[in-house]
Amino acid sequence: MLKENIKQLRKSKGLSQEELAIKLNVVRQTISKWEQGLSVPDAEMLVSISEVFETPVSTLLGENISESKADDLKAISEKLEIINLQLLQRNKARRKIIHWMLISLCTIIIIIFISLFLLSSPYQNWDYNNPENAVLGVAFHSFEWIFVRIAPIIFIGSIIGIYLTRQKQ
Repeated sequence: MLKENIKQLRKSKGLSQEELAIKLNVVRQTISKWEQGLSVPDAEMLVSISEVFETPVSTLLGENISESKADDLKAISEKLEIINLQLLQRNKARRKIIHWMLISLCTIIIIIFISLFLLSSPYQNWDYNNPENAVLGVAFHSFEWIFVRIAPIIFIGSIIGIYLTRQKQ
């Protein structure tokens, strides 16, 4: 049992026999003999080994390490499950926010289109001899020109986004 535990702990820490021997101030052959069951470490050496492996001496002497690994795997899988649930909730919240932002964007586009239709480009009747009116009129005209050409594309993209982000039940 001791020989198997030393070997399993050494491998789980990613140590070679040589590296473990250096940490314990012994020769590599000593580690090899312990792992083959040809000799056993004394009490002081057991304490040193347990410190290197950061495990209790009782684990070295008799507790089965593979069982504790199974418990560790179970704990890790439970933590991963919790993390996955949290990520799922975060993704749902993010999807819901994007969904409502796209609905708001569509609403704003519709409101602006209705406003532009009802106003019928009033800036066209302004006196453009006044420089301030000319600048403002050009700004309104530019906005209207760009909006009428780009807004339908954005509107269609938003409708598609709303469809893709809807909550599936």
